[in-house]
Amino acid sequence: MKKHLAVLLSVAAVLSFTATGCGGYSTVTADPATVKSEQKDETEAAAPEISEGQEAEAVETAAADSETPTTATEPAKPVDTTIRSVLTNEEISADLAKQRPIAVMYPINYEAQPQYGLSNVDIFYEMIEEGNMSRQMGIIQDWQNLDMIGNIRSSRSYFVLEAMRYDPIMIHFGGPIDWLKPVTDRPDLDNLNGVGGVLGGDYGAFFRVNNGKAMEHTAYTSAEYIRNACALAGYSLQIRPEYYEDRQFYFNAPDDRNKLTQYEDSIPATTIDMSGAFPVTQSYLVYNEEDHKYYKYLYGEPQCDAVTGEQLAFDNVIIQEARFNYVGNHGYVDLDTVARGRNAYVLTEGRCVPAHWWRKDVHKHTTYYYKDKSRIHLNTGKTMIFIIRDHLDTFAIDGVSYQTQGDPLTPVQ
Repeated sequence: MKKHLAVLLSVAAVLSFTATGCGGYSTVTADPATVKSEQKDETEAAAPEISEGQEAEAVETAAADSETPTTATEPAKPVDTTIRSVLTNEEISADLAKQRPIAVMYPINYEAQPQYGLSNVDIFYEMIEEGNMSRQMGIIQDWQNLDMIGNIRSSRSYFVLEAMRYDPIMIHFGGPIDWLKPVTDRPDLDNLNGVGGVLGGDYGAFFRVNNGKAMEHTAYTSAEYIRNACALAGYSLQIRPEYYEDRQFYFNAPDDRNKLTQYEDSIPATTIDMSGAFPVTQSYLVYNEEDHKYYKYLYGEPQCDAVTGEQLAFDNVIIQEARFNYVGNHGYVDLDTVARGRNAYVLTEGRCVPAHWWRKDVHKHTTYYYKDKSRIHLNTGKTMIFIIRDHLDTFAIDGVSYQTQGDPLTPVQ
């Protein structure tokens, strides 16, 4: 891989701006050869190379198998080097399945759009923070080919606790110390923190791009920076079995789409309006029956990847109610993402079924189950998860607003 981001502090960032971007947002493109790093030179110099022996090992295994004697009646069986992703149920390589995902804190401010790396996101979250503003978190397993990820913003404790089910490397730029430090101090969490200090080190993982935006929207990272930072920090790039489950969701077989019609109280769901929970961003999704995906919008415009120009699209959408309370003197919110028996809604194939959710521990998956206690299966593909405040937020499906209290799918009076 080109060493395009490991540059000296004295090299200036050369940027080109496009007048129009995806969804009407302006897009900034950094020349990778001249991106300016604000990390210390000794941090970069000390970063050892990361072994790429995994791919070589798989090739050697296949070669060894090919040498096994065969007969005309028993041809050699091909080596199956792909398995199903626990995040999407799509076929991935065995090496990728062993790799830890990254959990990236993306801002959702209008001026911060569009963002880099969104096309690689497998699971995407939106949750509220203070001031009725929300924030996004992307879980990305296939991140090693990304030359630019971000911009990166601060985290909140409940984002981290939700992310820990995936055993990720947490990528963030600080956060409220009083409420985040008890989580970042956990020995089972590996995080790269752009501001350093008591919430964890940055290990040279970030660089700034002069993109013409406010300072808080100029921090980025890349696969190469993450690899080098993890080497410095002593973080494994491989899934740690003691902190990880091999199941994250229940899926139907890829050729057996779950249309939700087997549930007597499922309803059509072609538009999902989350403005009652996220009044600033006005997030919503629209279902496309041709490709069976829900397309994401922010501020009335398509939400897209700054690199590919692709609009975010999901095969599954989950709306998950959670207990909440306010902490501190600045209106910080705390959401309980480890609980039992709260309402949820699973949407796929243009329909919605009311559900409940249960998660036993931060290293356990969340189960979504029907009223008869049977598990609800998702369809193969990416998933959008909205975690919202019970007894406060509302949401709308196909023009009907529902409240987050009482029985599921109770219309707002």
